[in-house]
Amino acid sequence: MKRLFKTLICGVVIALAPMGIHWADAQELRAIARINPDNSSITDRLFGGVRVRLSLSQGVPYRIFIADQPKRLILDFKTLEWNSAGAQAITTSEKIGAARFGVALPEWSRLVLPLLAPMGIETAQMSVDKSNGNAELLVELRSVSEASFHAQVSSSQSEIHTSFAESGDAAPIASGPLMVAIDPGHGGVDPGAVVQGYKEKDLVLRFARELKEALIRTGRYSAELTRGGDDFVSLTGRIERARHMGADVFLSLHADALARGSASGITVYTLSAKASSEAAAQLAAHLDRADLLAGVDLEGTDETIATVLMDIVRVETEARSNALASELVEGIAASVNRSRKRPKLSAAFTVLKAPDIPSVLIELGFITSKRDLRNLLNEAWREQVVNGIIASLDKWALADAAQADLLRK
Repeated sequence: MKRLFKTLICGVVIALAPMGIHWADAQELRAIARINPDNSSITDRLFGGVRVRLSLSQGVPYRIFIADQPKRLILDFKTLEWNSAGAQAITTSEKIGAARFGVALPEWSRLVLPLLAPMGIETAQMSVDKSNGNAELLVELRSVSEASFHAQVSSSQSEIHTSFAESGDAAPIASGPLMVAIDPGHGGVDPGAVVQGYKEKDLVLRFARELKEALIRTGRYSAELTRGGDDFVSLTGRIERARHMGADVFLSLHADALARGSASGITVYTLSAKASSEAAAQLAAHLDRADLLAGVDLEGTDETIATVLMDIVRVETEARSNALASELVEGIAASVNRSRKRPKLSAAFTVLKAPDIPSVLIELGFITSKRDLRNLLNEAWREQVVNGIIASLDKWALADAAQADLLRK
């Protein structure tokens, strides 16, 4: 859901109450969900591993992942009430340390289970009884080697982000999946960088298609490309297409070449502060103001008020873009097990100048670098990067929704 400012247009230009993205709100919750400890248990499995069975008064959105240093299983729940004493009371596993339960973010609580042996998530599913609304979360952990444990943490394969399931099927997200606009750079008469016959426009389009498919497959995202083939699209046209899609996030993909010097690795760019001021002037002068804010018609609005409204939205959007860039840097680096010395930069990219859509540019590498070109041609490497991007989007969406709730309060 976009953050709209219709109240300002109606004449209330005093306070802002942005509408945040509610992530994985699978149904209208009756009240705060509670754990039923009598029907819950954390026990050792017969042939190794651990079984976590939690009985809830109702289904809630949840997120599960494995973390290291120290080894632990983390379960996040929306609107769930419990306590650490209750968590420890149901734990009989010899492979789990002292359980802890507390608040992770506003409206989100966290159960932390220290792992005394390396384990990985085998299955995780929440089922809901349609007759009474009660739910049960079942998580099966399997024993793994130290090497496998560290590999799964580094590759972000240990993460499961989902709404709860009903009768074995994933429940729909009430507000709809997060819409991601994927922007493969260049296209048509503009090939971008060309090295050894490889064209940037082709390399990023292939990656964009793979990212789109992976995002849709999660069920948590919808995704569209600003160009689906070898087409030329202007920079401002890419923004317009993203807005037409109803994009919640804009990811621009590139793989440039260096004329001088050497560099390699992935870089994530946001719009620089200076460029942001220039962008406000350019957008006000060259784009139809009625389209600048989704759902808000600025036509006929005083020029000064229109500029102020755009600047207000832009300040919030810049903060959200920077938060997204930070998550992407961390998530991708963990997935590919490599990071540049300065993986996060800012620059005056026109394609990042939408005032109302969190936008970043991901430089997938430099095709003048033999290693980067080899990576871009490697399907396994591309899959790692895709996994890192999805894990980053998941974390960002959760934090972004929590921040929006704070702003509303």
